Amino acid sequence: MKICVLSSGSKGNATYIETEQYKILVDAGRNAKYLADCLNQIGVNPSDIDYVLISHDHKDHVSALKVFVNKYKPTLLLSQKIFEQLEDIKDYDNIVIYEDEIRLDNLRIYCIKSSHDAVDSRNFIFEENGKSVVYVTDTGYINQKNFKYLNNRNVYLFESNHDIEMLMNGSYPKFLKQRVVGSNGHLSNKDSSFYLSKLVGPNTKKILLMHLSETNNTEEKALNTIKETFKEYEIPFDDIKCAKQNEISEVINI
Repeated sequence: MKICVLSSGSKGNATYIETEQYKILVDAGRNAKYLADCLNQIGVNPSDIDYVLISHDHKDHVSALKVFVNKYKPTLLLSQKIFEQLEDIKDYDNIVIYEDEIRLDNLRIYCIKSSHDAVDSRNFIFEENGKSVVYVTDTGYINQKNFKYLNNRNVYLFESNHDIEMLMNGSYPKFLKQRVVGSNGHLSNKDSSFYLSKLVGPNTKKILLMHLSETNNTEEKALNTIKETFKEYEIPFDDIKCAKQNEISEVINI
């Protein structure tokens, strides 16, 4: 499997995942030209994208969707509730509705409900031939019942949205601060670090911290928090980087 985060943050989110048989785009934020340019940078023709998988209907995850699907004609994967929210693609004729699991030959995609202020929002686990990728963003918390599915995966693409002190002492209005820190908001550096300390295992190869706020976080704070947490719990893992808003990540191979 290959993984590359094309953009991660409040301006737009999109991640490329390639399996043995399929090329998949998880979310389609930013704009179609940006996504096409990023894909070309890593040697992927946008027309070769087989599926676009949508986690929820917020603009930063779907702003490029209409133009991208109409131009490149991938199959669109989304839940019924998300489909009902997206007027722009109602007439698109290549849509598959997912529920809790998607099976594509040897590839399984487990669709886990996240806790976010959208009509429906999902996190995903990609699993193929013993290799696995976790995609967790845009959630206020992770239900403990899902730990058994998220545990000891190869790669974690994991939200680390804000530093709590920066957020609470920053310029956001009170209602927005409450939204971000609430149970339907986003994971803080502290939350993310705690969850990952419970999830990483012997099979874990890489962690990419996702959806960092440009206003209420820094890469240094996010990385220091998780490194300190791992040190506290005596977890000897340090292959951790931050996904960026305007720069593609390395291509991760597992």
